Amino acid sequence: MGEDPFSGTVYVFRSKRTDRVKLVFWDGTGVVLVAKRLEDGESRWQKIEDSTLQLTSAQLQTLLEGRSWRRVHEARRTTIQVAAS
Repeated sequence: MGEDPFSGTVYVFRSKRTDRVKLVFWDGTGVVLVAKRLEDGESRWQKIEDSTLQLTSAQLQTLLEGRSWRRVHEARRTTIQVAAS
């Protein structure tokens, strides 16, 4: 996967049954495993080409809620330069 497991990276795995998702991450004191089973519906994944996929926090939250996350994007940040008068 190429990421440092101690850097705060969250690894997300799904089972063959698409109603189950597992998260693995390091919290500074140990490895944490979170398992979630969706009661209604299933997690919606896009086709993964290279065995890895990067998600934003908003996309991960949407995935864990069982909604389609393909159109979820981080809010764009606009910077405005103000000239001193």
